[in-house]
Amino acid sequence: MADKEKKPEKKKQPAQQPKQGAKPAKGEAKAAAAGPKDEHPKGASGTARLRERYVKGVVPALRKEFGYTNPMAVPKIQKVSINIGLGEATGNSKLMDGAVNELSAIAGQKPVITKAKKSIAAFKLREGMSIGCMVTLRGDRMYEFLDRLMNVALPRVRDFRGVSPKSFDGRGNYTLGLRDQLIFPEIDYNKVEKTKGMNISITTTAKTDAEGLALLRHMGMPFRQ
Repeated sequence: MADKEKKPEKKKQPAQQPKQGAKPAKGEAKAAAAGPKDEHPKGASGTARLRERYVKGVVPALRKEFGYTNPMAVPKIQKVSINIGLGEATGNSKLMDGAVNELSAIAGQKPVITKAKKSIAAFKLREGMSIGCMVTLRGDRMYEFLDRLMNVALPRVRDFRGVSPKSFDGRGNYTLGLRDQLIFPEIDYNKVEKTKGMNISITTTAKTDAEGLALLRHMGMPFRQ
């Protein structure tokens, strides 16, 4: 039998490059959207300065002062709540708008408007009316606010001699009252219609007032001597 004719070998064609404007494959699209992998995990850079101070300086100092054997037992700050009460906003809604904008600038977070829970005829107050605003800070935003409060805002108070060390609630939580918002550099004096006081509550994991006082003092709170 005659030998079968050999079939000509097919030439390998070079891989075609994607045309301009063509959509990439699904896997390629996900990889492109994800971008290059971040070599530094979150918190390795850009951490709040006061948080680093707590980890490197405050924790060892408190363990030495109170004899904590477990590092998880060292008290820490859980959250900071800022509250502005505006009873006059029932007759002037513009005051509420100004308070919300100013508290947003101070805290770096949009506040929640608080409403009346019951009606009081003597104050011309009806249930559901807006009477204030508040915001709760946690994490790095909380540490950044406390850093600005202790090192920038409080020293700008006229005749400032320190905050009272007696404003604890018996369980290590501290409340501070401010008469006006102008001590914060974020507030533009020319845009303020009326000075507004505020309450700042610092919630900690401390079990006693002595531990809470030591925690805030090591963090840099300027207590009165």
